[in-house]
Amino acid sequence: MGIRVGTHQHRRQIVTVVETARASGERGSDFAKLSRRVAQAGLLDKRPGYYTARIGLVAGLFAGSWALFAAVGDSWWQVLVAVLLAVAFAQVTLLAHDLAHGQICRSRRTSRIAGLLVGNLAIGLGYGWWMDKHTRHHANPNHEDHDPDVSPEVLLWSDNQAGAARGLSRFIGRWQAFLFFPLLTLEALNLKVASFRGLRRESLKNRKAEGLLLVAHNVAYLGGVFLVLSPGKALVFLAVHLACYGIYLGCTFAPNHKGMPVLTAEDELDYLRRQVLTSRNVRGGHLINTALGGLNYQIEHHLFPSMPSANLRRAQPIVREYCESIGVDYAECGLVASWTQAMRHLHEVGRPLRVGRV
Repeated sequence: MGIRVGTHQHRRQIVTVVETARASGERGSDFAKLSRRVAQAGLLDKRPGYYTARIGLVAGLFAGSWALFAAVGDSWWQVLVAVLLAVAFAQVTLLAHDLAHGQICRSRRTSRIAGLLVGNLAIGLGYGWWMDKHTRHHANPNHEDHDPDVSPEVLLWSDNQAGAARGLSRFIGRWQAFLFFPLLTLEALNLKVASFRGLRRESLKNRKAEGLLLVAHNVAYLGGVFLVLSPGKALVFLAVHLACYGIYLGCTFAPNHKGMPVLTAEDELDYLRRQVLTSRNVRGGHLINTALGGLNYQIEHHLFPSMPSANLRRAQPIVREYCESIGVDYAECGLVASWTQAMRHLHEVGRPLRVGRV
């Protein structure tokens, strides 16, 4: 069961949902009822044992990948190590995501310190900058005016954005569905650059510490690569590692919202509907759950961001049954199908640009 793809269909469905919610007179109470059920099931409680084991495994993968890099030495076999290290970086990123949401530590200060070490120092991504960006995404998911993840800087996500597109985004927008995965090879580099750019914001907390840790990471990362590898091999290693890292992140986050309704200022939805109707779950077993860090349960995560990722699977039947009982569509499909829906949406948005209608 899922929301139909296509911007016009999305608009009709959102209007219907808003009208139904207004008629019920209970828009503000729906989430409260669900939240009580979830809390009574103990699913908002911390999971220290789970995170101790997960952190240990991810730390082992991360350290082991670098140890293997040192052991292999100046060899073209390092291309395979670069792929393994991309997986390790992505898994560390998913842990940083859980830290930012307060899923691991009760103390905000502890979470922030751990986030700086894991994000800035270990993988070179600005924790404070990303946390601010991700918080705004959660507050207004898939909202073309307020969600930074659907800003039309390169890709276009709605008819309105296509109509207003200029320059590079207009050029890419024509064939953005075909360019999406190639562009993901640049995503890791883009995030690293954006992390440094974020340091210019005076509102960013701990700017000095964030900057020093980012510099320390890049000095150690680039220094280690060029110390062990010849210049040619080092450049290939960096290209493969960053490309695979970017693709991994994109394939983790894209299934969650891309191809789902893009909201505008006209859409007055309550919290529950705003989160559920713009999110999509990805079916799969333990492999998918591990690879996506629990984000395959995106609906549950958006409704309860601080819920430990290990509890999302247990929350799913409660949330799905509740959504069905109040007539709210609950989108769920396989991983490949989620990518397909996202690509179809991108292709449909770019259609007016291809035929010269805007």
